[in-house]
Amino acid sequence: MNPPSAGPPAPPAAAPDRLLSPPEPTGEAPRHHANPQTTRALALAALGVVFGDIGTSPLYAFKESVHGAHGISPTPDHVLGIASLMLWSIILVVGVKYLTFILRADNHGEGGVLALLAQVPDRRDRRPGEITALTALILMGGALLFGDAMITPAISVLSAIEGISVATDTFDSMVVPLTCIILFGLFAVQRRGTDTIGRMFGPVMVLWFGSLGLMGLVAILRHPAVLAAFNPIYAFAMLQDTGWSVVGVLGSVALAITGCEALYADMGHFGRKPITWCFYGLVGPALVLNYLGQAALLLVDPEVASNPFFAMVPRGPATYALVVLATAATVIASQSMISGVFSLTNQAVQLGYFPRVTIWHTSRDTEGQIYLPEVNWGLALACITLVVTFKESTALASAYGMAVIGTMTITSIGFYKVARHSWGWSRAKALPLLVLFHSIELPYLLANLLKFFDGAWIPLAMGAVIFTVMVTWKQGRALVRQRYAERAESMERLYKRIDSSRTARVDGTSVFMASSLDQAPPILVHHLKHNRSLHETVILLTVNYTHTPAVRDAERIVVERLQLGLWRVVASYGFMENPDAPAIIERVGMIHLPDFDPNEVIYYIGRETLVPSDRGDMGEAQEKVFAFLSRNALSATTYFRIPPDRVVELGMQLDL
Repeated sequence: MNPPSAGPPAPPAAAPDRLLSPPEPTGEAPRHHANPQTTRALALAALGVVFGDIGTSPLYAFKESVHGAHGISPTPDHVLGIASLMLWSIILVVGVKYLTFILRADNHGEGGVLALLAQVPDRRDRRPGEITALTALILMGGALLFGDAMITPAISVLSAIEGISVATDTFDSMVVPLTCIILFGLFAVQRRGTDTIGRMFGPVMVLWFGSLGLMGLVAILRHPAVLAAFNPIYAFAMLQDTGWSVVGVLGSVALAITGCEALYADMGHFGRKPITWCFYGLVGPALVLNYLGQAALLLVDPEVASNPFFAMVPRGPATYALVVLATAATVIASQSMISGVFSLTNQAVQLGYFPRVTIWHTSRDTEGQIYLPEVNWGLALACITLVVTFKESTALASAYGMAVIGTMTITSIGFYKVARHSWGWSRAKALPLLVLFHSIELPYLLANLLKFFDGAWIPLAMGAVIFTVMVTWKQGRALVRQRYAERAESMERLYKRIDSSRTARVDGTSVFMASSLDQAPPILVHHLKHNRSLHETVILLTVNYTHTPAVRDAERIVVERLQLGLWRVVASYGFMENPDAPAIIERVGMIHLPDFDPNEVIYYIGRETLVPSDRGDMGEAQEKVFAFLSRNALSATTYFRIPPDRVVELGMQLDL
């Protein structure tokens, strides 16, 4: 695994106290995708990661619409109506909403619901840690994406293994154990990285989508009357005819557009153009053909409603071959959401909405390709638990739709805000798009909400937990910074303290992490009060995170020489990058400090001990949650890549 490089050393300054300012902005966005691969190669890799989720929806979407707990009888009118709904949902939601508009709302190449949050301007009067209504909504969308990622692998792999029952019931007892084994293997290979997995899975997905299209085309040629489903009148007629049953149908039809958020969340891995090429060149046509093919089969033989997908091939060896291919495809389908959650978590950490976690960069060329071991194995445990608990894909279908449609609805609102406030669109231009998107999503959302007790509560409960973590962490860290600021001193007072005869100076270099550019770090003041000594060279290091995914190397560091051997260093990182404090200090030291030895630098880190009580601003219960998160977050030493044998931790007690 390759940590992000701090880049080559900057050219020597003319004088040791010269300010290394970043160059004038050029107006060019940071280059996020430096991978020299062609768009075609990236498209193949994207096919193996991004489209697996939506590409395996044919396994269960039509089945749930005509046979599941909320399905309707497969009469010809109903079948044509369901097919019409699915086709137009794919066209309008995937083609129009996401590929035409949402994927353009990238934050310097990065996508996902939190990328929308990063693009909405902050209110100037917002208090530190304050969560606005829009921020809370977008955070809830991100939290629901975690629920989506938890359910996607479970329902996808389980539905594929269940295909064996079409040919024989001999292996029914093995469905759940096999699913769990396959899921464990999927999460075990995540450490290899998105690019490697994409290259492995891409050719399989070419075969999968080719098979989807071919099976559908054969069925359509046998029963071409099914092409009438392109007429949306059949969809409206079906909705009118089914009465209250339409609620269940809509919740099942929504499964045909699962994976749209994966297109957006995974954009940082591959880019918008390869994703668009994949959809229009292969994925979209294959999905349309297959749904029409299943509808054609049901028009002739309604008895296959229990599993119309596997009924598209002759029973026997062809069924087993299709089960094997479908299993491979569903394993790949799970990859799209896993990769999306990795990106989402990393963005949340850098934006200050999630505790620090271990982040491994898995590509030298593409910054967005990362692996998060704690998140990976947490998802693995959740997926396997769902499979063991629910045992059937039908039982999971209600839970799945809620997570998907909830996030999609929130993304539409976030896009509207970005278009209005960041792109300068007029209300007359932006509002019709929001109305169009919501006219499709809100009926689906309502249908899934009415399935609350059938399983829709699962992603909502998971989302509530993740949302609570995000809000608590953001507010808690803001209060911690505020408490430290209350104990901080002005730089003038610090100089007097250092210049006094009671402060001994010793050889060497020390680094103190500083959150403020105007005040002395409380940890430095704490150290002076108790130890009354200081190294001859003291570096005050501030790590600054921007709202862009990456920062140019030339703009990475600003250095300023202060008084009495003190230096201020500000290192800037994008929200898709990981800080490397020793690399920054070495780069500064080699330019500015004579006889600098990076192996002798001592780093001073503050560690707060939280004392929850009902007297703080946070409240005792929420502070206990924050204290738990703080204890289990990745340590600052590990996060900033500081060698443990060169760290001194100074503790302070705080009541938030």
